Amino acid sequence: MSETEGADAESGAESYEVAVVGGGPAGLSAALYTTRLGHDTVVVDRGGGRAAMMLDTHNVIGVTEDVSGNEFLGTATEQVEEYGGDVIRDLVTEIERTDDGRFHLRGNSADVLADRVVLGVGFSDERPEPPLPRTGKGLHYCLHCDAYMFIDESVYVMGTGEAAAHVAMIMLNFTDEVDILTRGDDIEWSDETQRLVKAHPVDVIHEDITGMTKGDDGWLKSFEFEDGTVREYRGGFAMYGSNYNTELAEALDCELNDDGTVVVDDHGRTSVEGVYAVGDITPGHNQVPVAMGKGAKAGLAIHKELRTYPKSLAEIEAEGPVAESEVPAVSADLQAAARSFGDD
Repeated sequence: MSETEGADAESGAESYEVAVVGGGPAGLSAALYTTRLGHDTVVVDRGGGRAAMMLDTHNVIGVTEDVSGNEFLGTATEQVEEYGGDVIRDLVTEIERTDDGRFHLRGNSADVLADRVVLGVGFSDERPEPPLPRTGKGLHYCLHCDAYMFIDESVYVMGTGEAAAHVAMIMLNFTDEVDILTRGDDIEWSDETQRLVKAHPVDVIHEDITGMTKGDDGWLKSFEFEDGTVREYRGGFAMYGSNYNTELAEALDCELNDDGTVVVDDHGRTSVEGVYAVGDITPGHNQVPVAMGKGAKAGLAIHKELRTYPKSLAEIEAEGPVAESEVPAVSADLQAAARSFGDD
């Protein structure tokens, strides 16, 4: 049985071995692994997030395109709960290390103590103002997710920085009609990038957008610009940067990279012992399968740190052999969940 199962007598907080903050693909994957590997786990999820915004799921083997982000996450959440993990809908607003080396997390209603913390809180895309057209119906943020749907289509890229310029040139791999829309703002990419843009068949449109039309299917059809011109587009990408949700990581003094991501090793360990970070808050491709892999690796690493057996020789010499009455080490709650798993 887990030594941390149940409520903490002093603080009144619910006690777990693992607390995962964030219910996206990375956080839920980490929770799935730690739960199935026998560790009392709670996921505290505020809801929303980039994955929840997906109208369709792309590039996830075994998941068909017609599955929305909310459906995908809903199924994943149910899996964690069926294996015995707890899921709380709340926003974690405070986190601190306790005197005994554990972590105390508080939200609007959540009050949790944990031996290990996994931060899977991701980032938010900077959006154009106004954010037109509707996200997923012509306004996109992930080139690697959505470029396929624009093969042989007219595409725009909004933005003025390096990312906008390079995404526009990359889209030439998929279509011969690509425009950069600066929406009246000054270009911020480098002179070298400007030379590259001029050397590729990409139009830069400086006038701001004054109107928009949509087709019967709800997808973008065209933009009208300040100079009165109308250009047709199937859709495109907004490239204005990212806001990483690092408040909790910073509260724990986790080291950050220059780009705002959290510094982690190959298993998601941060610079603070006992704290892991996974998914889009860490460096790398912002893709659902990548996030899931990061979550899985963190879950496995946590299991290796927390599992009770095998005891070391030093522990055996100090405490004696393991008695049959001491096994299994899985808590009563997880044992019960395992026994009833799959029952109707």
